[in-house]
Amino acid sequence: MERAAAHAAAKRMQETIARRGSVTVVFAAAPSQNEFLATLASLERIDWSKVIAFHMDEHIGLPVDSAQSFGSFLRGRLFDLVRPGIIHYLNGQAPDPGKECRRYGTLLETHPVDIVCAGIGENGHLAFNDPPVADFIDPVHVKVVELDEMCRMQQVHDGCFLDLGSVPTRALTMTIPALMAARWIITVVPGPTKAQAIKDTLTGPIGAHCPATALRQHPRSFLYLDQDSASMV
Repeated sequence: MERAAAHAAAKRMQETIARRGSVTVVFAAAPSQNEFLATLASLERIDWSKVIAFHMDEHIGLPVDSAQSFGSFLRGRLFDLVRPGIIHYLNGQAPDPGKECRRYGTLLETHPVDIVCAGIGENGHLAFNDPPVADFIDPVHVKVVELDEMCRMQQVHDGCFLDLGSVPTRALTMTIPALMAARWIITVVPGPTKAQAIKDTLTGPIGAHCPATALRQHPRSFLYLDQDSASMV
């Protein structure tokens, strides 16, 4: 799964660099992405100096160098290994989160996204767009959100935090329309805890009850599963 997804992402990156001279990629930060990121980092054919990198969400209030910070996660597992030409970080410690959302949204407008490398949450979320409040026609690119309990418990299940009380309750996230604006979406979802979310994503009605159903509306969206995550479909 992770090899197939990484090779697909690399191919699209190479094609875009060859055509336009650079490629803009948004990365998800979660343990479910570890093998995908490691494989992508190992592929020597990508010219990472031509890559403009973003990450799709960030907890509010965590120190930038904390292990649970999504920026820190991506630095350790990808960015420090491949050295993208430009990296744009979401600042979860910005004194004015709303202003930080606007800053990051302007960057996304300046660098239209070519590829989103995504995951799907246990509750069906995309980035930190949780059910049932995910907005499929959100007018902004990045916003402040309140995290629901299931989303926060996933952070505990993933081993990122010791208990629910340690997980921040607010985050910055790219919105559903911002993610859907990418030319390509490559979604990697391993593990048995995601089986119900995958079933809902693929077979349920499209809507905010399962934000990942938005992927079915994108013309170039590819979903990579393992036997565990695909066990209910």
